[in-house]
Amino acid sequence: MTRKTKTALITVCLLLTVTVVYALAAAGGASDPLASLSYLTGTFTDAVDQRVEEKLDASDQALLNGDAAPSDGGAATWMETRLKAGDALTGSTGTGVLLLAGGMQVTFNSGAVVDVTTGTIVTSGSALTASHRYLVAEETTAVFTVTSKTAVVDYQGPYAFSYSTNTDYNAIAVALKTMHLFQGSFTGYGDGYDLEVAPTRLQALIMFIRVLGEENDALAYTGSTPFTDITSGTQSEKYVGYAYSKGYTNGYSATTFRPSQTVTASQYMEFILRALGYSSADNKDLSGTLTNALTNGVITEGELAALQGGTFLRADLAYVSYYALDAAVSGSRQTLGDTLMDKGVFTVREKQAADALVTSGRK
Repeated sequence: MTRKTKTALITVCLLLTVTVVYALAAAGGASDPLASLSYLTGTFTDAVDQRVEEKLDASDQALLNGDAAPSDGGAATWMETRLKAGDALTGSTGTGVLLLAGGMQVTFNSGAVVDVTTGTIVTSGSALTASHRYLVAEETTAVFTVTSKTAVVDYQGPYAFSYSTNTDYNAIAVALKTMHLFQGSFTGYGDGYDLEVAPTRLQALIMFIRVLGEENDALAYTGSTPFTDITSGTQSEKYVGYAYSKGYTNGYSATTFRPSQTVTASQYMEFILRALGYSSADNKDLSGTLTNALTNGVITEGELAALQGGTFLRADLAYVSYYALDAAVSGSRQTLGDTLMDKGVFTVREKQAADALVTSGRK
């Protein structure tokens, strides 16, 4: 980054920071404005220019001395990234952070971080509110750490990332997409993966059809369904109608499917067990589903414990689906992944490329 670019970026950051802090410190009215135009274009601007030069001189000297704070760079415009639990974004004066999905908390030893959306200063250790913009104030270094399984974050200004060794659900989602088993939604951020929300009955059913290797058959289905809450003429009707015709689902009732209702870990695992041949559509008792999955080598002890606690999210659906590919199909020496490759759902090369993306281990 050139000195000219750095100057422009730091100037904007300081203007934002000082303006916010000044606005919080005073409450002007129509007859007593916060600051006059002559002040903003004269004394105030001159002061900011001087502070910019001081920060640049200090930054350059730190680089010469080899003791500059770790930094990945500076984002002049808003950038978006997906992070996992324990990943952290460190920002200094002027860094802006906007949490789009998931959970995060901010910590700092001194200085201030401002919630620009509400115009309030937050305390160290506070949880971030989604869709609120946060700004790191003058003489402050703040660390924004992901507290959920995954998160989607926008950031601007000087930044540095550090990454944890926790389960990388984001990479797993990309791996599944590489194998044509996972697609995004219409959500306009985070690649549309929506890993931070609970999966619906319709989403679980579609994933089940994909791991059966029967998605093309479902999309070619021309029949109807008995369910009044499935819109006629949509892809949803194809998936649900196909699954109903094959006996994979009986719906929620004789006339309703409840496509938007969320599913539990046991309900989705039952689908996976059916795909592997360890259960059937006739099974109505799901109390032993997770234990059955453990017994048949579909999940580990650690995964069993994780699935038994907390809300089942799309991140978990992706995790379970990905590792189910390595499980043996009942009565066969083949894995589910082998079966899907035989059916042409994905190639050996695509499977290898997908596996290379997932560097975190199983639970």
